Amino acid sequence: MIPSEVKEKLLEYQKNEITEYYIYKKLAGKTKSEKNAHVLEVIANEEHGHYKLFEKYSQTQVEPNRFKVWFYTFIATLFGLTFAIKLMEQGEESAQQRYEFIRPYIPEAKDIIKDEFEHEQKLINLLDEEILKYMGSVVLGLNDALVELTGALAGFTFALQNSKLIAIIGIITGFAAALSMAASEYLSTKTEGENKSPIKSALYTGIAYIITVILLIFPYLFIKNYYVALILALIIAILIIAFFNFFMSVTNDLNFRKQFLEMVIISLSVSVLSFAIGWFIRTTFGVDI
Repeated sequence: MIPSEVKEKLLEYQKNEITEYYIYKKLAGKTKSEKNAHVLEVIANEEHGHYKLFEKYSQTQVEPNRFKVWFYTFIATLFGLTFAIKLMEQGEESAQQRYEFIRPYIPEAKDIIKDEFEHEQKLINLLDEEILKYMGSVVLGLNDALVELTGALAGFTFALQNSKLIAIIGIITGFAAALSMAASEYLSTKTEGENKSPIKSALYTGIAYIITVILLIFPYLFIKNYYVALILALIIAILIIAFFNFFMSVTNDLNFRKQFLEMVIISLSVSVLSFAIGWFIRTTFGVDI
């Protein structure tokens, strides 16, 4: 006889298994890689097997968490299959621990624990999406845009003290730098002879740079107070850094806090220094616009 508190947990785990079954099935249908689709189908079938085992003991049918199914499908569509399944993988360790709770009442739970460990290895082997292959190019474009443009905007803000003028000069500077970075990445990739397309490398670098430029310039286009615009631009820069580092920490198993703090400190330090240079130039040369 299974105690009521154990059965309650059993139904919770049962719901989780059927939910993950539908998630893996949907993700398998989204990937263009036959290998990835096959592995995801295998995992989905294992999850369904876990669900049926729990159903045998609980004698109850449960519905999947529809929101969770939609959420991970949406995440996969927006940020890629790898990011979505890595988020799923982060829950696998807790799954291994929680099944120990029901193991005394369900002997087959040891097989489920073994499956969960195997899932982690299978998911790691799925990391062959193009975006990960060119992540170095994205990092290059993003980092350079954040460091260079936040610094430039800080300098322009004090030197020019005109939001519209700062926005125009920032756009010109940013797009010119994006083209320069893209060209440099093209030549670098072509020279190094890596197993990557120089054109795609250049595109990833340039696009990452341009998107960052647009986001950072945005406050200056609509806010007349240039100091407020600068503060908002710096906040946007921190949000970009936070999102990007979260993405990298999930897909590449990196330390989010360390990477995030390092990028924030570098970007803000350059901004403060550039602001000081802008002040020096304005006061020394008597610039008044």
